[in-house]
Amino acid sequence: MRISVSSDMDEPVARLLVEELRGRGHDVLPHGALRPGDDPQWAACSEAAAREVASGAADQAVVCCWTGTGASIAANKVPGVRAALCTDAYTADGARRWNDANVLAIGLRLTSAPLLREILDAWFAAEASEDTEDRENVARVERLDLRAG
Repeated sequence: MRISVSSDMDEPVARLLVEELRGRGHDVLPHGALRPGDDPQWAACSEAAAREVASGAADQAVVCCWTGTGASIAANKVPGVRAALCTDAYTADGARRWNDANVLAIGLRLTSAPLLREILDAWFAAEASEDTEDRENVARVERLDLRAG
């Protein structure tokens, strides 16, 4: 799977994220502080990663900033992106399952190495729900993108 990854800071957890994704067999497309010469501002690098998902250049993305909040806000401004700020494995599972999230947002400040691995395990193990109500909600969110344009 091609995964776009952005971080506004070159922090140990951001480097571990790239290492973990590559170790799981994913092709990583780095942005921000993870790519020399790139714009490291959280709004810019999160947008770049999200645009790769929206265009189909990446299957999913993981966006990072100190709290994860700014990265998730920026990513969610890109039509077609459903970014979820996940601070634990249960939230990551639910974001993929019920919200069909295609961008994972991570906070660099509080995410430890074991927690990062748990979040990634849950994110990649979960599949989008086929429940009618869940699909209707995701479709409603997609219609919001169309109204914004």
